[in-house]
Amino acid sequence: MNTADLGLPVDVPSTALFTDHYELTMLQAALKGGAADRRSVFEVFTRRLPEGRRYGVVAGTGRVLDAIENFRFDADVLGFLRERRVVDEPTLEWLASYRFGGDVWGYPEGEVYFPGSPILRVEGSFAECVLLETVILSILNHDSAIAAAASRMASAAGERPLIEMGARRTHELAAVAASRAAYVGGFTTTSDLAAGFRYGIPTVGTSAHAFTLLHDNERDAFQAQVDSLGRGTTLLVDTYDVTEAVRLAVEVAGPELGAVRIDSGDLLLVAHRVRQQLDELGATDTRIIVTSDLDEYAIASLAAAPVDAYGVGTQLVTGSGHPTCSMVYKLVARAESADPKAPLVPVAKKSTGGKTSIGGRKWAARRLDAYGVAEAEVIGLGAVPAELSDRQLLVELVKGGQVLAREPLDVVRDRHAAARANLPLSATQLSRGEAVIPTEYV
Repeated sequence: MNTADLGLPVDVPSTALFTDHYELTMLQAALKGGAADRRSVFEVFTRRLPEGRRYGVVAGTGRVLDAIENFRFDADVLGFLRERRVVDEPTLEWLASYRFGGDVWGYPEGEVYFPGSPILRVEGSFAECVLLETVILSILNHDSAIAAAASRMASAAGERPLIEMGARRTHELAAVAASRAAYVGGFTTTSDLAAGFRYGIPTVGTSAHAFTLLHDNERDAFQAQVDSLGRGTTLLVDTYDVTEAVRLAVEVAGPELGAVRIDSGDLLLVAHRVRQQLDELGATDTRIIVTSDLDEYAIASLAAAPVDAYGVGTQLVTGSGHPTCSMVYKLVARAESADPKAPLVPVAKKSTGGKTSIGGRKWAARRLDAYGVAEAEVIGLGAVPAELSDRQLLVELVKGGQVLAREPLDVVRDRHAAARANLPLSATQLSRGEAVIPTEYV
């Protein structure tokens, strides 16, 4: 079954209007001026990591590939552009047959990145590449920000599972993308059914305070939930008095009670008291799940608490204070002419104010130390040094317009765990610091 069959707003028939007006006016001018067909190379990178972050996480690549395939100017889209007079008729005729036919290389999804890393490289004519700028950046900036926050939370949580539950704290479509990115970063489940349907992420959920308040008393609420969902369910115990609720929960469900959830109060103190009470009541296998405005710092502070899982919402879907990665999409090389054989010329922005860029089509490799731990992100032009040839980071994602590298989400998730484990131990520190390895240009 396709998502469209259910009427879910998680797919769109065309991504062509997920762009900025000036992309099309540039196209029109380039077509008229004769430069539109010049072979061009654009790269996605960030000049710096968000303040205090020690590494970034590449996420959203799979969604970028979908967006490129669905970048089509159908009759309705062309009609809108014509009605608004965004571009002229010759440009509309060109757009009517638009299909990206170039090549895309990039860091595989789930990989870590650093300042200057050429996260994505898009090659083709100027006309076909420039149109993709906004949609690529909107996906990568959002998803990578969420994945980075998720990765930090996963490091803080250790072996304890994390539940993504931020759908109600962001736009409904952003929630689906955020759930996917969180899974890449190390979360294990989501509460968002659309994300489960679209991406196959395991979904979980039992009840909220409203269910308890619906009933005449807490016992009735617990009994109704256990009768419906079984003794292995999770009962929410902080609607009224936590101690009394835990007693009732075990009395209703017995020692086979799956878990209790705590959503308020001093989580460290309450978790210890609840664990002691559960053990005294014989519910030694009943787990404790905590929620309530958690972030990586709160999770780390609970490391010594008898907590079995964490549910995270607002701070996750907003990037834990950094909702974007400040990635940019810059032209770094273009052909001397429209001749397909014309050589590429490096180009770069040279203005002041910290927004300079480095011209030329780049390769990237990660150098390891004697212990196999990453020690530098090496970026260069031309030939790759022999000692780095087997450490190159960019892989071919699209060739001649055909997607080559779609992957199951679990593969991406495992890749990120491996990439993070390959970094120096200080990468997982939550204290403020610079990138955990330097970027070297050769």
